[in-house]
Parts: sequence; structure tokens; C-alpha cells
Amino acid sequence: MNKDVLIKMEAEKKYPLEIKDVPPEEQAEVHKYLTNAKPDYIRMGSTGYFFPDGLKEICNKIYNMEVRPNDVFVVTFPKSGTTWVQELVWLIGNDLDYKTASNVQLFQRFPFLEFTMVLRSPKINKWLGERVETDPKLRPFYESFTRNSRSDATIFKAPSPRFIKSHLPFSLLPPTLLDTAKVVYVARDPRDAAVSYYHHCRMMLLHGFGGDFRAFWNLFINNKVDYTPYEAHIKEAWEKRHHPNMLFLFYEELSKDLPAAVRRVSQFLNKPVTEEQVMRLCDHLHFDNFRKNMSVNMDIFKHIGLINKDDHFIRKGKAGGWRDYFDEEMTQQAERWMKEKLGDTVQFPICKI
Repeated sequence: MNKDVLIKMEAEKKYPLEIKDVPPEEQAEVHKYLTNAKPDYIRMGSTGYFFPDGLKEICNKIYNMEVRPNDVFVVTFPKSGTTWVQELVWLIGNDLDYKTASNVQLFQRFPFLEFTMVLRSPKINKWLGERVETDPKLRPFYESFTRNSRSDATIFKAPSPRFIKSHLPFSLLPPTLLDTAKVVYVARDPRDAAVSYYHHCRMMLLHGFGGDFRAFWNLFINNKVDYTPYEAHIKEAWEKRHHPNMLFLFYEELSKDLPAAVRRVSQFLNKPVTEEQVMRLCDHLHFDNFRKNMSVNMDIFKHIGLINKDDHFIRKGKAGGWRDYFDEEMTQQAERWMKEKLGDTVQFPICKI
């Protein structure tokens, strides 16, 4: 059969998962806290994962993408140590090439699979376009990302080996993923993830969350924050943790013993490292150094007005820091929620129920 015909047939595969629009009254619950763009929302799959509607345009392409045997994915629920682990995985996978890591932004070395869903959401795109008209610094970014959002070159047609980041749960990723490529999944205590996600959504003007943490937490546990329900995301990965192509890590493990995590990643990727190399990599990844690393800390987006200038993409990285945000009532609520949703399924190394 002609190659072009095969490509066309592949592109025309029907998306097999259910997509539903979120009812207006539920959208209003979220919109009242958003100070900038107010996208329409959808729920995807039998679980009903919550997303901006821009994902509808690319979900089929992602689900049916060609996975290559030498691909390496880092998959996480948002704000679970993704950037930290991306840098770790990329450096080990690329023979500790610190020079390239220093000179090329991480989001270029390790692109975000579903990022363009944000720009494909009509209301977000409209808001960003209006900002471009009043702030010329945004124009190069806007034109570049708009162009790339309509192109497959960044990820789908990129040369091998590809390093790909995604926050999508396994049920929305290609069904062939684990049987073909390697996946590093990172899980984090949901209370810490929620605190970090809250700050992220306040910092990123594309999100523009204007409520307090209590409001965000209630949206989080009621599955009205992007990528929720959290517990379903984690459980999908936990069930696959023994697959030979899967490395399941806890954020708390990395915080407690980073050298051990480096060795595990090295073994998983079949890239041996010496103890001297382990120590150098741990120093590179040490929070104080990592936070100042211009190739990973996203400060580049401050200069074009997409991140609040007083905020930091890499904030504190503290395991158990949620205790500074939860009062007694919220702590008890969180314990009940975790017992109901996670039970004994997933046991976090440090922050146990």
C-alpha cells in the first residue's frame, strides 16, 4: 500500500475515548478564580480527566503517535518534580553532556507533549493575542509557539532519541507506549503537589489563578483542576510499576536520597555511571544550584511577561511543606480524602497518611 495512504489512514483513526464538555455551572466554579483567560473545559476518558478544551485538537494525534524503541518519556502529575527528573534523565541519557544542558533550554531538549493544548484553546489564544497587541515583547514568543503548535516537527518528527515530557495519565497516552519505550513516572504526596500547583497557577499568567489556597485545594479534590482526578492518575501508573520499561519513583525518594535515585535511573536507562559522576550530577541537581540554573528555571519567560517577575518556577522543593498551608480542618479533610481515594494502594515513603 502507498506510504501516503497509510499515513492518511493513521491520521484518520477515530479517537476511541469519550470527550464531554464540562457543564456551564461547573466551569463557572473555576472561572470565578481566573483573572486572565477563562477557557472552556472538557472531561476525557472513562475517568473524566479535566482539561482545557484545546486538548481536543491534539488528543487523537497523541494517542495514535508512533512510539519509538529509543524514546524516553517522563510522565508525572503536574508539580511532582518533573523538571528535576527531566534534567536527571536527559543528562544520564546523553552521557552527562553538561555543555549542551547548559546551553540549550530544557524545554527544547525535553519537549512537553501536550503543551500546545493551551494555545489551541480558543479563549486562551484570544487572550494571549490581545496581550501581544499591547506588549510587543510577547510577539516573538506568540508567533513562534503558534507556528510550532501547528507543526509536528518539535516532537512527532524529531530525530531519535527523543526525550518527551507529559502530564497525561497512561490511559490518554499511546497504548503502545510501555511495550515500546522507556517511561520514568514520578509521584508526589498530593498535598505537596497541590501546594506547588497552586503557586504555579498563580505564577503563570496563562493560568492566572487569583483565589487563595483553600479555594484551589477544594477545586483540586473535586477534580476541577487540569489533569485531575489526581488519584486516578497515580493509580494508573502504580498498576504498571512492575513493567520492565517502567521506573516508578517517588519525589520523596529523590529528596531523601538523590544519589540512590541517580543510580536507579542509570541502571534503568542502561547508562553506567561512576560514583564520581553520581556526585557531580547530584551537585548539579542540588536545589540551590538547580534553582539558579538558567537552562531549567524558566526565567526566560519572565522577560516576555508570561511569569510574574516576583515568582519562581522552581520554588522550594520541600517534601512535607504542605503543613505550612493546611490548617487543622484542611489537614483532617485531606486525610479523609486520601484514605477514601488512595487507601493502602499507594504508600508514600515519607508523607504517609
